[in-house]
Amino acid sequence: MNTKGMNMTGKILDQMVEIPKGIIELRDDRIKKKWTVEIEPFLLSKFLVTQDLYFQITNENPSTFRGDLLPVETVTFKEAVNFCNKISVLFGLSPCYAIQEKNEEITFEKTANGFRLPTEAEWEYACKAGTTGIRYGELDLIAWYKDNSNQTTHNIGQKQPNAWGLYDMLGNVWEWCSDLYDREVYGSYRIFRGGGWSDQERSVMATTRRRSHPLKFKIEDLGFRIAKNK
Repeated sequence: MNTKGMNMTGKILDQMVEIPKGIIELRDDRIKKKWTVEIEPFLLSKFLVTQDLYFQITNENPSTFRGDLLPVETVTFKEAVNFCNKISVLFGLSPCYAIQEKNEEITFEKTANGFRLPTEAEWEYACKAGTTGIRYGELDLIAWYKDNSNQTTHNIGQKQPNAWGLYDMLGNVWEWCSDLYDREVYGSYRIFRGGGWSDQERSVMATTRRRSHPLKFKIEDLGFRIAKNK
């Protein structure tokens, strides 16, 4: 590992929370479908990826709102997984994503030991942190959304965390997940979760699912956080 990688190691690993194994029932109200997923133990960052961290790894900052401790946003799915691959290489780990530049196909190898985006099942399971409702707390106490955000992102970790010590799982910015949404209907569209600073209360829930194009779609209320196999 090079010096840059060594300097990043402690900071990043200190922010990873161990998520225990369990089970989660997901649902899609659009197609009236429910399904159950078993979750193996994994690590998830307690914070959204900040602009400062993103810049240290990529030497870029695509964000619309600027500030070192603001979440990085206006990133495509491809840019998010490129970031994960770059961190994996710095740590001497195997990247979780293969990106075919010729056809821009992105494949996800969940068993690789590098950093990655959470699956949507992992994301919802971690967001709920043992709770059973649509949110893990009172919305104004846990999330930045349309009624309290002043139409901007906010520094990470300012609202109350959930029971597992994860901040901003709801509100501030939406979070890319690794999963395809529905290949037969939407092709390569990927899922994002959690709601953002511009969303109304009804959209900022642990169960809300959205999706868009992995290479083209980027917006000022969509970012990500990193996960890793235990």
